[in-house]
Amino acid sequence: MDQISVWIADDQPVVRNGLRATLDHAKGIKVAGEAANGLEALRSVKISKPDIVLMDINMPRMNGLEATRQICGLDGDNKVKVVILTMYDQDEYVFEALRAGASAFILKDAPTEKLVEAVREVAAGEALLSPSITRRLISEFARRPVLSATTAPELANLTEREMDVFKLLVRGYRNEDIAEMLVLGASTVKSHVQHLYQKLGVRDRVQVVIYAYEHGLV
Repeated sequence: MDQISVWIADDQPVVRNGLRATLDHAKGIKVAGEAANGLEALRSVKISKPDIVLMDINMPRMNGLEATRQICGLDGDNKVKVVILTMYDQDEYVFEALRAGASAFILKDAPTEKLVEAVREVAAGEALLSPSITRRLISEFARRPVLSATTAPELANLTEREMDVFKLLVRGYRNEDIAEMLVLGASTVKSHVQHLYQKLGVRDRVQVVIYAYEHGLV
């Protein structure tokens, strides 16, 4: 990826200007455009297909949750990834946004380097969650009925090695950690991870964790 293209969706011009100023000074990142509401973001993303959308939740015409759900559901090989912008990491919509397909959360008042890191990490196929959001996710699943592992037929399609990678992904290990633990090359692990995503019908690590919790595998 030569440059990471980013679309900013927020109904506050001051926030959009601040995000643009930050990202315009980051090497390898370009701001492809801006949207003032969810509907505008959805329409623009369908045309421009950026790598990342920085998405506010509370916006007019279409909120960020619905926009995220539709953007993450778009057909095509180049999937657009969504990073949710929020004022608080205990936002009541955290779980719904993750289920909608969001790959990460970033606080609006986060340091510049954190915002840039989030964009780069998500573009590289990672998913970022703060410890407090991870705890919230676990708590949410603890309150919900858990599906039986027997209702996860996709697991039968995984090879033995892919299952090994799956278990380590769910435990939060990154690609380089998995490569070292399984004595595999980095490119081999990356290939296994991509095959996992395809076979399980998920987008990223967050979705793998959600899948595991839903089916009682954690």
